[in-house]
Amino acid sequence: MIEESSGDLWFAALVVIFCLLLSAFFSAGETAFTGSSRSRMLVLERGGDKRAKLVNRLLEMRERFIGTVLIGNNIVNIGVSSFATSVLVAIFGHEGAIYATVLMSILVIVFAEVLPKTLAISSPETVSLALSRPMTWAVAFIGPLALAIERIVRLMLLPFGIRIGANTPILSASEEIRGQVALLHKEGGVAKVERDMLGGLLDLEDLTVSEVMVHRTKMRTINADLSSEEIVREVLSSPYTRMPLWRGSQENIVGVLHAKDLLRALDAVGGDASKLRVEAIALETWFVPDTTSLRDQLKAFLAKKTHFALVVDEYGEVMGLVTLEDILEEIVGDIKDEHDLSVQGVRPQPNGSVNVDGSVPIRDLNRAMDWNLPDEEATTIAGLVIHEAQTIPDTGQIFTFHGFRFQVLRKSRNRIMALRITPLALVRPRVE
Repeated sequence: MIEESSGDLWFAALVVIFCLLLSAFFSAGETAFTGSSRSRMLVLERGGDKRAKLVNRLLEMRERFIGTVLIGNNIVNIGVSSFATSVLVAIFGHEGAIYATVLMSILVIVFAEVLPKTLAISSPETVSLALSRPMTWAVAFIGPLALAIERIVRLMLLPFGIRIGANTPILSASEEIRGQVALLHKEGGVAKVERDMLGGLLDLEDLTVSEVMVHRTKMRTINADLSSEEIVREVLSSPYTRMPLWRGSQENIVGVLHAKDLLRALDAVGGDASKLRVEAIALETWFVPDTTSLRDQLKAFLAKKTHFALVVDEYGEVMGLVTLEDILEEIVGDIKDEHDLSVQGVRPQPNGSVNVDGSVPIRDLNRAMDWNLPDEEATTIAGLVIHEAQTIPDTGQIFTFHGFRFQVLRKSRNRIMALRITPLALVRPRVE
């Protein structure tokens, strides 16, 4: 056993402490930078925060940053362990290796791993901002070595057919946002209304106008061959401000009559409806394909500064109409005013079941009841039942799928008019 001077022992202790601080720096940096919010950092950078700019720059060179942290942390931990072992072996002989292993394991795990990572994960943005400058220096110094090692690893994996970076992310950006919002809602950070609004906004690209339009069987139109007095009465009795005009057949739309334009024209002729030329007042009809996405249609509405369009299929036949309000409702939910009809088609029952009109869109039902019925194969709840049953069911028939029991309450010819939907969790098993 070799005697060590007190000066040498103090020097050894200082080296160990310094190396532990470096290891803690790399551990905290890795956790803080990977756990910090990119959107928050972007906001801070746009606000003029230079530290946030450094953080974003490091996150953009993610591979070099991670490589720097791994190399730096391993060099420091291996170096301090070797140094501590040599010092303790010199003091205690061969038993010093055991002492060094136990002592350095405790010090590294507690002070260089668990403690800094716990502090970093509790406030990742604050820690990453504080470490932005020294981490930038570390990446500049160790980064070239990290890139060289990365190239060596890529070459070593080539014979096995593994190409790093060749795979694309599994989730798209919108799916990642949707998943994050769902997680925040589950944890209580985002209210249901906010979750639905964000989800509706993300869905605009995936939905088409045919999925939200008012079907032609429910369109309120006016026969252009009626007298001017009758047309004025039809417009005044309607809850809508825009009314399609048709002649000959309801599929032959010749224009769209706006209530305000009609009233201005009526005022111009001194209130004498017989002097009106309704078709001259009507606006030109705008037809859009049924495959148009809601995002594109919203942009088109804003560009044309109009709120109303007729939807046609590939043969040019009118399928229905879509309005700006229909698209906005996909984001904010139902928009009701004093002139809207109060019938929504969803009537919750005291026993937990829900009576639903067959024409109610699945998305509206999911939003109203916080359910998750699939809407990929059908738009309405009646369409979903027909799709799953693979037949047009009769009144009284009961089906079970997607965690719910569906009972057909009313049917008219080949149309399901009303259903009773009950979550299976509320259906009590029969006792024999």
